Amino acid sequence: MNTVDIIAGARPNFMKIAPIIRAFEARKAAGGMLRYRLIHTGQHYDPRMSGEFFRQLGIPEPDVNLEVGSGTQAEQAGAIMSRYERLLLESPSDLCLVVGDVTSTMACAIAAQKLHVPVAHVEAGIRSGDWTMPEEINRMVTDAITNWFFTTSEVANANLRKSGVGDERIFFVGNTMIDTLLANIDRLQKPDFWDGLGLKAGEYFVVTLHRPANVDKGDGFARLLRAIAEGTRGLPVVFPVHPRTAKTLRDLNEVPDSFRLVDPQPYLEFNYLVKNAKAVITDSGGITEETTVMGVPCLTLRDSTERPETVTTGTNELIGTDPAALAPALDKLFAGQWKKGGIPEMWDGRTGERIVGILEELLG
Repeated sequence: MNTVDIIAGARPNFMKIAPIIRAFEARKAAGGMLRYRLIHTGQHYDPRMSGEFFRQLGIPEPDVNLEVGSGTQAEQAGAIMSRYERLLLESPSDLCLVVGDVTSTMACAIAAQKLHVPVAHVEAGIRSGDWTMPEEINRMVTDAITNWFFTTSEVANANLRKSGVGDERIFFVGNTMIDTLLANIDRLQKPDFWDGLGLKAGEYFVVTLHRPANVDKGDGFARLLRAIAEGTRGLPVVFPVHPRTAKTLRDLNEVPDSFRLVDPQPYLEFNYLVKNAKAVITDSGGITEETTVMGVPCLTLRDSTERPETVTTGTNELIGTDPAALAPALDKLFAGQWKKGGIPEMWDGRTGERIVGILEELLG
């Protein structure tokens, strides 16, 4: 039997590995010969960012937790590499399967390749072109040393071909984030604060912000919050506050009255908020995929995106980082002129099955 290490370290990873694990379990029950070992690096160690996601998404307890904890990106990457290397030396696997673009993705890929363990990358080939984003560096490094590439779009396929990757190593399989969303869409649940805040479907906004360009400078962040408050015309703005963002918020003199600051939410509660929002204002990438599938208007406060299909096909629009750009975009939304959008190719809820089926062929 061959063993595949499934690497997860941060909140975006958890949503991406859940359908892969379900597919592994289904193939095992049907007599398949592949087995997996779930490795949690501990990059996100707060239970709100980790344990609750595992419980809600039906992810089993990790076989190994590297427990790297907090630190700078370099400190975390170094700790992950050294601890994963030690694990592989003591108990080798046949493949390292990494997902997404967090520090754990890059670090485990490097450690595996240096020990001649092949690497497969789920969500390979996406590019924003913005080297100021740590995730962009993680993607580029990971893809430079990956053996097999599982992709979410034809744009990602084209990016890989441009970098010299042959078609025989690229597998267009779809989006595991959407597998997870579709599997849980009927299980979404109201957050505890829903009634207390008087929220009503279609009559509030959701905001998520954590990119350095948006949140690290207090004056610019304050202008952005004011622009959001003015553009949303007094409707409640629910703002689950990322730990990075909380540091800047504490230094602000005031937050607009329409904002409702809440803790980071578990998966089912957060997506309930998104599904029922009038629109989402964000600088995240993954959320733009979920809003696209749920048909919720999305305004992205970035100048580029690694998920262009959410713009060309979906409900997302790139607004940029200038707060002044929000007013005309929100005017269009309130005028009922936002595009309806559609669902990109292969985002059908079966990506995990396709990945495991291909791994069975590759590993024999």
